Amino acid sequence: MSKPLLPQAFWFQLAFRCPRVGGMVRTGEKGPLLDLPDSCRLPALAEIDGKTTWVEVWTGWNPSGLGIAFRARGVDKQQLVPGRPEGFATVVVLIDTRDTRDISRASRHCHRYTTRIELKPGRVLEPKVVQKPIPRSTGDPPMSRKESVLARAALEPDGWRFELFFQADALHGFDPETNRRLGFAYRVMDLVRDDQFLGVGKEFPIEDNPSLWSTLELVD
Repeated sequence: MSKPLLPQAFWFQLAFRCPRVGGMVRTGEKGPLLDLPDSCRLPALAEIDGKTTWVEVWTGWNPSGLGIAFRARGVDKQQLVPGRPEGFATVVVLIDTRDTRDISRASRHCHRYTTRIELKPGRVLEPKVVQKPIPRSTGDPPMSRKESVLARAALEPDGWRFELFFQADALHGFDPETNRRLGFAYRVMDLVRDDQFLGVGKEFPIEDNPSLWSTLELVD
């Protein structure tokens, strides 16, 4: 059988439940940043195109903000070299607080956060989160305060994890009282594996075009 010209996710408008989780941010400085139950796990979609899912993703929300957790299986020895120019891994998160699926150019409600995860001596992972403009956007959201985005990463026995919590003021237009749908996409990259996406991938301008993003439905 010939390989399809388009990924299977292209044919669907994907929407996923994002449960409300009170007190999801842990108070300790060590260990996981977020406490997200299994009901927050997003489905693995890579298999529908015959690919391997190597990153599992959880999302949860409450009036304080939005939490996202990534857990990757496996680490290649090439990654375990501190100070590599390529870094250890990179994660891009795209969020549209209006879920405007009928536009192909980002608006001021669309956000792009890129995190470069670096390996430090002692097998310590250090995430560096940067808010970046979206190419061809009709308007950029306000730049968030550094304190408004919490991030933590760590190696685990079977891989690594990376967690983000966006406080409400880091996401321009985040208002669950009036809107319970967010546009959402991500891209996870490391040195040795194919990039993982939610929905369509690098065959499309995923980081530029919010109509290609999926939807998170904020549910109680």
